Amino acid sequence: MRKKNLEELLKQQKAIILDGGLATELEARGAPLNDSLWSARVLLEQPEMIRRLHLDYFLAGADVATTASYQASFEGFRRRGLSEEEARRLMHLSVELAKEARDLFWAEPENRKGRLFPLIAASVGPYGAYLADGSEYRGRYGLSVQALTDWHRPRLRALLEAGPDVLAFETIPCPEEAEALLRLLEEFPDARAWLSFSCRDGRHISQGELFAEGVRLAAGAQQVIAVGVNCTPPRYISALLEEAKAMTNKPLIVYPNSGEHWDAARHCWAEGEREEGFGTLPQKWCALGARLIGGCCRTGVEDVRVLREVLGVKV
Repeated sequence: MRKKNLEELLKQQKAIILDGGLATELEARGAPLNDSLWSARVLLEQPEMIRRLHLDYFLAGADVATTASYQASFEGFRRRGLSEEEARRLMHLSVELAKEARDLFWAEPENRKGRLFPLIAASVGPYGAYLADGSEYRGRYGLSVQALTDWHRPRLRALLEAGPDVLAFETIPCPEEAEALLRLLEEFPDARAWLSFSCRDGRHISQGELFAEGVRLAAGAQQVIAVGVNCTPPRYISALLEEAKAMTNKPLIVYPNSGEHWDAARHCWAEGEREEGFGTLPQKWCALGARLIGGCCRTGVEDVRVLREVLGVKV
């Protein structure tokens, strides 16, 4: 069948269902993630586990698979003793595994009923993910826009070489990094992306600037298909959508975490803050303009299954 893009899917379905957290499910399935590479370590050691998880998300109702490249970078792999060519191969592999899972899913006629042909989003995590010190939840890297542009360029080129359908600029904590990614995107005119910020509350991105200003940056970027928020507690999403609506007519994207916060010192999620499921919040998010909805850290396959049911998504 003819390959479709995200813009076409948005015309065909009221809400596009994203997948949930990769690391959360991989860890639950026994993958060792206590590592600076996080889920990218599984690319090295157990790639078949990633392929299976992508397939399970498709079976649960996801229209988009997000690749296991969030924490993948040339510098990070080099730190593990890998060559530049080996690092590039692993970034390609992250996209290829998602494509293979999609092919397996779509090969079964029963799976196609009421479904759109799924898309592959190549995850482009923030510079803070490479630092592996929780910086994606606070920003303040001390780097210029140009330095961030130069840092992201090689990995962006490598991911695009593998042919994803869209880029996922995600968990961006500061306007400097958003500006760098938007500037870099113009170097690849055929590429399309979504831009998603991590936020500290219902008005501010993680570094402290107004979320509305971050949305404004994306509003003028023609190659950005959607803008919004991810890895942020569900209780803040409605307020953030209200902020975004006032700044752009682009489709809005939300994929919250479970409500917990990352303890960078202990390298774990703080217990006792979990919000169990999204309940009926996704219906409210749709009413506020969200068109792409999924889950981030500490959400999983069952959350995606429930999300599709709650929204009553059909082609």
